[in-house]
Amino acid sequence: MASVGRLVSILLGFLAALPAAAGEKPWAFRTPARPTVPAVKDRARLRNPIDGFLLAKLEAAGLTFSAEADRVTLIRRLSFDLTGLPPAPAAIDAFVNDPSADAYEKQVDRLLASPHHGERWATFWLDLARYAETDGFKADDPRPAAYCYRDYVIRALNDDRPYDRFLREQIAGDELYPDDPEALVATGFNRHFPDEYNAVNLEQRRQEILNDMTDTTAQVVLGLTVGCARCHDHKFDPISQEDYYRVQAFFAAYQPADLPAGRHDEMERYRADLSAWEAKTADLRKKMAELEGPYRQRFLDSRKRRFPKEYQEMFELAPDKRTPLQQQIAFMVGKQVSAGGDEVVKSMKPEVRQQWQDLQKQMVEVAHERPPAPPTAMALTDVGPVAPPTYLLRRGDWRHPGKEVAPGFLSALDDRTARVAGPKPGARTTGRRAELARWLTSGDNPLTARVMVNRLWQQHFGRGLVATSSDFGAQGEPPTHPELLDWLATEFVARGWSLKEMHRLIVTSAAYRQMSIAKPQAADPDNRLLWRQNRRRLEGEALRDAMLSVSGLLNPKAGGRSVYPELPPELSGTNGWRVSADPTERHRRSVYVFVKRNQRYPLFGAFDAPDANETCARRYATTTAPQALMLLNGKVTLDVARAFAGRVLAEAGADPAQLIERAHRLALGRAPDAEERATMRAFLDRETALLKGKNGPASPEKIDPAFAAAVADLCHALLNVNEFLYID
Repeated sequence: MASVGRLVSILLGFLAALPAAAGEKPWAFRTPARPTVPAVKDRARLRNPIDGFLLAKLEAAGLTFSAEADRVTLIRRLSFDLTGLPPAPAAIDAFVNDPSADAYEKQVDRLLASPHHGERWATFWLDLARYAETDGFKADDPRPAAYCYRDYVIRALNDDRPYDRFLREQIAGDELYPDDPEALVATGFNRHFPDEYNAVNLEQRRQEILNDMTDTTAQVVLGLTVGCARCHDHKFDPISQEDYYRVQAFFAAYQPADLPAGRHDEMERYRADLSAWEAKTADLRKKMAELEGPYRQRFLDSRKRRFPKEYQEMFELAPDKRTPLQQQIAFMVGKQVSAGGDEVVKSMKPEVRQQWQDLQKQMVEVAHERPPAPPTAMALTDVGPVAPPTYLLRRGDWRHPGKEVAPGFLSALDDRTARVAGPKPGARTTGRRAELARWLTSGDNPLTARVMVNRLWQQHFGRGLVATSSDFGAQGEPPTHPELLDWLATEFVARGWSLKEMHRLIVTSAAYRQMSIAKPQAADPDNRLLWRQNRRRLEGEALRDAMLSVSGLLNPKAGGRSVYPELPPELSGTNGWRVSADPTERHRRSVYVFVKRNQRYPLFGAFDAPDANETCARRYATTTAPQALMLLNGKVTLDVARAFAGRVLAEAGADPAQLIERAHRLALGRAPDAEERATMRAFLDRETALLKGKNGPASPEKIDPAFAAAVADLCHALLNVNEFLYID
């Protein structure tokens, strides 16, 4: 009986606990409460509150921080982390020899103020935004204006735009800041979806775009995989299928828009000059349009027949007669049926073409008076002040709509229906995305700040406090230091959502400044408690930038249209990759290399650049044979090695000792030790002897070509050592 009573007692206790367990929110859904910094024994190791949280757990496990890294290691680590470039030898010397107590902090401030900071950190945000400059799918057509969004991100990060403002601009810049050209460009965040623009099933295409916007926004901002609730309630997280479509309703009225990206004063001047030019050429343009009209109509009539009858009818309706959904469908039809100027002219009868060309000659005479158009950015707005209805889709299929749902938030976070007022007189948009943006950046939202500080931590330590940085749900990994994560999230908001302030806080901690040398620690073999810094490999973009930097080839020009470096011979001339004519343009930073969805730049692809068809939260570092082969035999590396040798010879001359010192310091940031000097000297002597009589690279006067070729081989070897590829 006693055993039966014991069993009953256990069962009753279990049943009694169920309501409380069921009613308790998962950790990520609870509003962060600012915890007290723990007390620790080894207070001498504390540099800021971050260290208190980490050291408390280390001491509980019988561990402590590793020793601080030397200054050469620290400045190289800081430089790559904050700017993505290696430090110059002069900067290293200045830091190593600076006796001031705040020498390290001054380096941090200098690097955060560098224009290269935004170029470095934009790469990680662009990964999240699934940024690309082509559509994807089979055609993979270019998006000529996509680069404007990339440049916006770089500027925003350099300016330390508060993260809440940064998000609001990207979700609803057109609604919240309609007079700010930067905010209009920012809405391109939700234009970077892959798109099969020539699809015939336009309702399916629309639904796929809406799904992408919903899923990407939730993963990037909230760190939740809401896409799992597209077809049914989420199996693991408290996200219902209705929640999914409530959030999707914020985007239901979306409309792509290509908008001028100039400053306000530039746009006013441009519009005034354009109006004057249009008035002067109105008669000419009218006559040309009359000649083109019948031929354009033929193209339109022919091309629209590929669509179902109901889509054709939507397109033919007068705009003021269309419903919001019909307006969206008609817009997509119009993009496919319109004809380009060249094909219209080619289709004209000879006598009509001659008339058109005569008018065109007159237009050419006044072409110089037309003001140059500003860049046109890929932006997002609404189809109008009324949104198409959003339905809960059975099994996620647009062909099987269920009940209509209003825009609302995730019920586990905020069970309110969004307070979106009806359209105001003269409104051009629904105001829905503005409401979503305000909710995402409100103090009540428990995820937005947590997710972003975790992303910053991930980039500085190689792994987030939550390792699954875009999945804070039940299937993601729990935080290793939940109190630290909450402290960072509340500190982020308290510091005005300043990203640079959080960078400064993290990199000035004792934890960040530790040595990365591994030693056996049975208590924490994976270094989850951070008793040392993690050694990290450079991404493909940072690797290429480092090679260009040390060789003297790097072109620091910022912004503008993307560039096309040379491709391997087997890929040259394929997929519309037009190699930049100016060689110096090919040597710009990697963030400015054209991003083609169906063909990643080979060096980036080999070193784990993500697939741009979907958001990427964390790049994984693989070790593969193609990486080694590309660095040993690839034309890019060989060309850089020759340029590196030319720089070293020009700066150090033909003296082997000085040359070895200079090459080693440029590549690795430190002087070689005695064994390295001896090894490199023996290598130079042996290679020079082997290469006697062979043509070497271009070199300064009076330098033996065989010796110059040997120097190029030495520089090539330095570009291949692990110390060049990894951040200690």
